[in-house]
Amino acid sequence: MTSRNRILKAMNLEHPDRVPLMCQFSVGFMIRQVKEIGIRPMELWFDAEKYAETLLTLRNKFKFDGILVSLYGHSEDWRSKIRKVETKERMEIAVLHDRTEYYPGDDLPYADFRESRRRDIAEFSAAEIPDEPDYIPVSKNCCFFIDPGDPFRIFDILDKEVRGEYSIHGEVTSPFDYLLDLLGYENALISLVTEPYKCQNILQKFTDGILKLAEGICSKNVDAIKVSSPFTGMGFISPEFYRSFELPYIKQLTNFIKTKGKFAYLHTCGHINDRLELMRESGICGLECLDPPPIGNVELEDAFRRIGQDMFIKGNIDPVNTLLNGSDKYIREDVRRRLSVGKKYPGFILSTACSIAPKTEANNVRLLSHLVEQFGYY
Repeated sequence: MTSRNRILKAMNLEHPDRVPLMCQFSVGFMIRQVKEIGIRPMELWFDAEKYAETLLTLRNKFKFDGILVSLYGHSEDWRSKIRKVETKERMEIAVLHDRTEYYPGDDLPYADFRESRRRDIAEFSAAEIPDEPDYIPVSKNCCFFIDPGDPFRIFDILDKEVRGEYSIHGEVTSPFDYLLDLLGYENALISLVTEPYKCQNILQKFTDGILKLAEGICSKNVDAIKVSSPFTGMGFISPEFYRSFELPYIKQLTNFIKTKGKFAYLHTCGHINDRLELMRESGICGLECLDPPPIGNVELEDAFRRIGQDMFIKGNIDPVNTLLNGSDKYIREDVRRRLSVGKKYPGFILSTACSIAPKTEANNVRLLSHLVEQFGYY
């Protein structure tokens, strides 16, 4: 069975020959792994060919069954957009017309913008939001800008290399994440209380634009689209606010992606035990993360019993306490426990709950493929 078919069966709530393996890489981890082949942090970020080479190199190195493409819209003439490049304390610094971007050797880049990008909701109208987003809000003060020329070229590059052997997944960011980026995290959360209807109008406008991005990704040879919504767990919003400010918009994205014949799955970090059934109401095909204690509060067996008949589950190895800090023995025992639970049910993909932490040892990640080969067959 090919790796791609293995993941397709799991996402379709069937048993493949063995449990599929597919983790998400943090940018910092990717940077550290490809230093040896000469790919620089700035190139990984800006250059579609280098980014594709990175994803393929790491897939081969760690023998994952699928490849997640989180960044898309690389400009072919990206070098012409950079006015000056400096190196300071082993960090690359790129000066662009509106910002300066910093590229550390083991973490996400970050930027200083000439003018604040944060808006005051009292002075802002949803009509000001472009019909299609031109950036991906990767994290606080870290944006990946989408070039309109050929925004989905990365998928063609990978498809040509993969030739159907591995499952390729795209990614869109949730409207809620765009709201946080627009207003700033604290102001956005306050605005949910003080300006709920205006927030909902903004969320709908972002949803309309994200649907266009999803349509572009769905036109490529991908099997699934991950909807990244890291900030809608228990530490940020209540179940009631989840129903008002997250669920209606995730439903729209899910329904659209499914009409295009692709799987959709939702990525939410941290504590989500109180909203698993709420997430299921979106019609989403699967859930990713399901962080276990202590970084979250989801136990794998409980999650399968509650929602496993309707959704595939991708997770839930603790990326910090197990994969980053755990001993070889502890990793083996922890992963074997998760495999023993996941194999009881259809629709399980073994993965770290969230991204592989930047400073995780490569040998710890290599161990995962050995364990699924030893203990992951049905």
